[in-house]
Amino acid sequence: MAETVRHRILLIEPSAIVARGIREILSRYPEFEVIDTLPDLGHCTERLTLLSPDAVLVDPCLFDYQKRTSVRGVIPCLHEAVLVAVLTGLIDDEALRQYDGSVHLYDEPAQIVRKLRKAIESRDEHAGIPENYELSDRENEILVAVARGMTNKEIADRLEISLNTVLTHRKNISAKLGIKSVAALSVYAMMNGLVD
Repeated sequence: MAETVRHRILLIEPSAIVARGIREILSRYPEFEVIDTLPDLGHCTERLTLLSPDAVLVDPCLFDYQKRTSVRGVIPCLHEAVLVAVLTGLIDDEALRQYDGSVHLYDEPAQIVRKLRKAIESRDEHAGIPENYELSDRENEILVAVARGMTNKEIADRLEISLNTVLTHRKNISAKLGIKSVAALSVYAMMNGLVD
């Protein structure tokens, strides 16, 4: 008889009721083991390092999205774990793209398990995510130029780099921040004091 693969789950959820409900649902499936539950991000980094979870279920309300902070940037050691959002409220699409999957407060138990399985199975697709989610100095320069309304060609000419280099940097900026639109990039730059 084949042995069941057990996926180690770390749950970060401020609501005791929601956390208990998720633990109860996952306890019915032998493939999942909730190894710890944390109410906030306080000691999250040391627990992640110590526990080495396969997946982290986290409520996005714990992150300050007005600052457009990268979730994986706040918790750097998350690059090895699958990151699943536990949606208890509204979240914009740009912020949701930072997660490998999501489960909703109103999902049926079978739906939650399916979504969690899918996120874990897609882990290999995310193996190429860079470990450093901070923008480089050059990426910050390009972000400022984009926020000021410059075209890719104007940015290339001003910084004396090729157009392809500008496009590569823009692609990396979008991937690191989880932001694709120029308007949202401009808002991010303003919120972080990069432009007036």
